[in-house]
Amino acid sequence: MKMYYDKDIDAGILANKTIAVLGYGSQGRAQSRNMADSGLNVVVGLREGGASWQKAIDDGMNVKTVEEASKESDIIHILLPDEVQADVHEKSVSPYIESGNTVSFSHGYNIHFKYIKVPKDVNVTMIAPKGPGSMVRRTYLEDFGIPGLVAIEQDGTGDALQIALAMGKACGLSRAGILETSFKEETETDLFGEQAVLCGGITELIKSGFETLVEAGYQKEIAYFETCHEVKLIVDLIYEKGFAGMWNDVSNTAEFGGLSRRERVINQESKKEMKKILTEIQKGKFTKEWTMENLSKQPMLNRLRAIEHEDEIEITGAKLRKACGLEK
Repeated sequence: MKMYYDKDIDAGILANKTIAVLGYGSQGRAQSRNMADSGLNVVVGLREGGASWQKAIDDGMNVKTVEEASKESDIIHILLPDEVQADVHEKSVSPYIESGNTVSFSHGYNIHFKYIKVPKDVNVTMIAPKGPGSMVRRTYLEDFGIPGLVAIEQDGTGDALQIALAMGKACGLSRAGILETSFKEETETDLFGEQAVLCGGITELIKSGFETLVEAGYQKEIAYFETCHEVKLIVDLIYEKGFAGMWNDVSNTAEFGGLSRRERVINQESKKEMKKILTEIQKGKFTKEWTMENLSKQPMLNRLRAIEHEDEIEITGAKLRKACGLEK
């Protein structure tokens, strides 16, 4: 394991470079503002007149079109959604890339699966915060940061790692620590985590628990509190103290019940499916499916969103969050 902290990084390597941050969503907004506040020359590249154009101007950022930002920058940091990156790169970035430039990402998807290809004399780097943009910005303003990852796919100039680390330092990530990885490892583990645990796995577990209680005749609101609302409390304990610290903070009853029953819920059959999901990611089956979904204008995703929005746990949760003042 190789970790980098503030003391290990010389941000001076970026002193005379211009960084174009393409996109102004959660990560784009946070990273561009942090780098600008760290004294770097940052240009935000956006679609003129788009939803984020005025927001970036109001934030005091130097805003230009994607083409203009790409043309005048030494480093092009692409923080657009995965599904549009390749098209934007081909039309609005690639024509302006010069020898010695750096093309940077916060997720390895399009490089690892070869949807984006870059000339050999250009750096291909990644600096990836391990948390949402809101946390990247908030912790930076608190004089701290969240951990991050750094990876080098292509070192065209001989100092690609130093450039990527300096960007991470400017975002505040090296205050907590930046872990070295590869595009392959980051991409495949990130997709697996989202699908099997963080987004797919945990929501299905919560929903199944909620439905089990409701079907047994318990109040929907009580079922929601027990299977969804309190998840954050447990996750916060794990985040701060690990599994052992969490077990220490809950009751002995909860600890015994959890430890003695958990493998009846998440069992070997569950793990077999996790391995299948990982294999689909590794062999490119998922990325082909996602590509076809986008070419067809996301029909399955839109259908799944509609179903999720109408689910009983969502309706119950919305009412409870409003009643408790958690959602305005």
